[in-house]
Amino acid sequence: MKPEKTAMIRFYEELNDFLHKKNKKRDIVFHFFNQPTVKDIIESFGVPHTEVDLILVNSISVEFDYHLAPGDRISVYPKFESFDIQKITKLRKSPLRNIKFILDVHLGKLAKYLRLLGFDTIYKINMDDASIVNQSKTEHRIILTRDIGILKHNKVQHGYYVRSDDPKSQIKEIIQRFDLKNSITPFSRCLECNGILKQVSKTEIIERLDPATRKYYKTFYICNKCDKIYWKGSHYQQMAEFLSEIVGFNTSTEDT
Repeated sequence: MKPEKTAMIRFYEELNDFLHKKNKKRDIVFHFFNQPTVKDIIESFGVPHTEVDLILVNSISVEFDYHLAPGDRISVYPKFESFDIQKITKLRKSPLRNIKFILDVHLGKLAKYLRLLGFDTIYKINMDDASIVNQSKTEHRIILTRDIGILKHNKVQHGYYVRSDDPKSQIKEIIQRFDLKNSITPFSRCLECNGILKQVSKTEIIERLDPATRKYYKTFYICNKCDKIYWKGSHYQQMAEFLSEIVGFNTSTEDT
């Protein structure tokens, strides 16, 4: 066996969420053999590579495939919210400008909340990890998950580990993490299938409405994929109240 080597690593800010208590917010001296990549070392501490936006080795920005040398000092940083590091980071070719999501099987409620806010969100209860990773790569979608393991897959470019296990806290977390508040377009997507809603005349769908709905409502929307019909009934009012409570977004509840 080749001789053991030593290096030092430190994780900053919310990356400490993934660390064992003894390793949080401190320089960590570790031992290694051969020449592992810095990605391997980072993930060996439980931190998914998708959570990392900047790696400095001896104060120089490196890529995930950098091979460690004895005595290296590694600093690992999460997403920077307050300033642009595009000129110095080597980890991402470019950010995703058209935000689209794909969620694992544990986040069904969050998927509906994201669709309610108008975000393109794929969620299927029977999707396995491989399918999620492949669709994420093909369609340039951000993986949202409560399973750290899926984010360590080499094919994953954009992903986020959802910290909270409460759906209302989760949607607040995602809005803040991806700075989505100004991109909200409520009631523009189907909650069931993620299709786009478009207004439809009452006469076109009147045979599908029950008598009370025909009598009291005049504005209707239909999904372009599954044909589900929406109108501003009691469920709409409840969702409007939810929007106001969660994201401070007010919308009319009157049928026009």
